Amino acid sequence: MSDAFSASAASSALDEEVARAELYGLLARLWYAPPDAALLDALQVAVTEAPAAGAFLEEPWRQLVGVARGIDAAAAQAEYDALFGGMGKPEIYLFGSHYLSGFLNDKPVAQLRNDLDRLGLVREENVYETEDHVACLFEVMRYLIAGDDVAVANLTQQSAFFATHVQPWLPALCDTASAHPKAHFYAALGGFTRAFVQVEAQGFDMLDA
Repeated sequence: MSDAFSASAASSALDEEVARAELYGLLARLWYAPPDAALLDALQVAVTEAPAAGAFLEEPWRQLVGVARGIDAAAAQAEYDALFGGMGKPEIYLFGSHYLSGFLNDKPVAQLRNDLDRLGLVREENVYETEDHVACLFEVMRYLIAGDDVAVANLTQQSAFFATHVQPWLPALCDTASAHPKAHFYAALGGFTRAFVQVEAQGFDMLDA
């Protein structure tokens, strides 16, 4: 193998990892809070064509960007509040323990906290949501991809964390959001998130094969 080919392959792999980390970061941001005007502006001019025609994520990404082009920040805020807010039971839960055990702040959270402690990660004091919030889990995945500590930020840790804390319940959240009658932007986000998680699961399955 030539040095030029090796460098090209390494660069391509690095670009893919950066893209994965950025997608996890974007998804964390969008599930944690509604997009503001600046983020909607960025989505509205986002490229929707994949580098390779027919890529699996191209159509769900196109749908998400298309919806983003048709709403403003006030509409996004109203939809987020209607789906995930309120004083009592929300229309849609964003916490893994609800889907895994049927209860909030249940045993899955304790297991998650143990794993986060093992990884040297702690919740910031100004974050009030429990660690099983979907945005928190996506931020952990982003760190496990892009972090500087290779003892923690590596494919083995990514695969284990994803298989234990993301894959078992995330499709249920995405399906709930996609089917909810009050969801528009978040229906499209649910569709894209589900497709992305499916791609990630396939990638980890290939790694473990």
